[in-house]
Amino acid sequence: MVFSSILFLFVYLVAVIGVYYLLPRKAKNPWLFVTSLLFYGYGEPVLLLLMIASIAVNYFSGYLMERWADRPKAKKATLIVCVAANLLALGYFKYTGLLLDTLRQLPVFALLPVPEITLPIGISFYTFQAMSYVIDVYWGNCKAQKNFITFGTYVVLFPQLIAGPIVRFVDVQEQLQTRQESLPLFHNGVKLFVVGLAKKVLLANPLGALWGTLRVLNGGVLSAWIGVLAFTLQIYFDFAGYSDMARGLGNMLGFRFVKNFDYPYISRSITEFWRRWHMSLGTWFREYVYIPLGGNRKGKLRQCLNLLIVWGLTGLWHGASWNFLFWGLYFSVLLMVEKFFLLKPLQKAPQWVSHAYAMFFVMIGWVIFDFTDTASMFSYLGQLFTLNQGVLTSQAMYPVMSHLPLLLVGVIASFPVGRKLYDEVSTWKCAWVLEGIITAVVMLLCIAALVSSTYNPFLYFRF
Repeated sequence: MVFSSILFLFVYLVAVIGVYYLLPRKAKNPWLFVTSLLFYGYGEPVLLLLMIASIAVNYFSGYLMERWADRPKAKKATLIVCVAANLLALGYFKYTGLLLDTLRQLPVFALLPVPEITLPIGISFYTFQAMSYVIDVYWGNCKAQKNFITFGTYVVLFPQLIAGPIVRFVDVQEQLQTRQESLPLFHNGVKLFVVGLAKKVLLANPLGALWGTLRVLNGGVLSAWIGVLAFTLQIYFDFAGYSDMARGLGNMLGFRFVKNFDYPYISRSITEFWRRWHMSLGTWFREYVYIPLGGNRKGKLRQCLNLLIVWGLTGLWHGASWNFLFWGLYFSVLLMVEKFFLLKPLQKAPQWVSHAYAMFFVMIGWVIFDFTDTASMFSYLGQLFTLNQGVLTSQAMYPVMSHLPLLLVGVIASFPVGRKLYDEVSTWKCAWVLEGIITAVVMLLCIAALVSSTYNPFLYFRF
């Protein structure tokens, strides 16, 4: 089940929130736990067994580590076993196919069968979220949660279960127990949700359809760059829209989740871009991988190695294909070059120069990210820099020209223009009336788009 579906909007969400506000405080978490399991198991109920196993392993690991606080060896062994169990589950479901398919390239393993393994939706997100809990308990950053239902609610809570943001237990442990729902918070949640839904349905979906056409067309150098721009905007509005919807749903239920995107396409360096893009994942890798490896505290050579490790893992986290590893290493090299040579010159350069630099390399990175086939990837990269097919072929003319208004809207919406306009308008008298009308109109447009179109993919489900 996805947020941008009629079933979710008019059946599941209405029922969950309606009952939630009728229940006493002690029954709210159990209700969210059960309904979130139903949300996750919709379509593939067998995956509930994996989810419940994940909750149980991490819950009892936290409990045992706190109980064995005066037995450091037993405590450490529990952490190792728990982290290994999480990574083994993630590795089996996500990377077995990649490993076996790679081995089959060797003659001795040519006949090795590759089993069909269903990738559980959101496994990368909830595995990292659960692991952050047990690591924080081990480090003493938080107390182990004694209530199984409360801990289960943290892991499986439906707003951020499928695609984040990755919420650390230390950030929401008080909210799980003592959150306060309010009308202003609920109202803010509705606005956030509608904004996110509009990003997904009105922008990401049609931009994705354009990219799907242009990526296989070989329509000339302009068509190739327009295609990359379409995907650049699609993946942002798709993922940021889903994150906004998650935060909005959290607000409706009394939670305050961390912000996951902060207008990343205004960045003037790759370093700044990764401080603004998928912020919860960046925080996770910094806190639980980069800093424990030594960060930048053990010399430049070790820092470079740490960056390669972190970004190699970041790439593989996104998908079981070698292009994701290349994508991660590509950004690790750019970040090292900036850290040691380019950051100061970029800060002194005119804003348009540093911004163009950052967006150029980000867009090249998205080509690497999207093409799992290496030959197709290099073929498309070649189209960006050659005139073999001219500037724009006749086949590419119509899809490009017909989508120019949408592309312009997407570019403007990726900058904080709307936020500044909203801040200005919100000071007017009776601004709440205008806000309510706009929210209702946008919601109706989203519903109309959902009803009239069957194209409603979500890119990050595969991660």
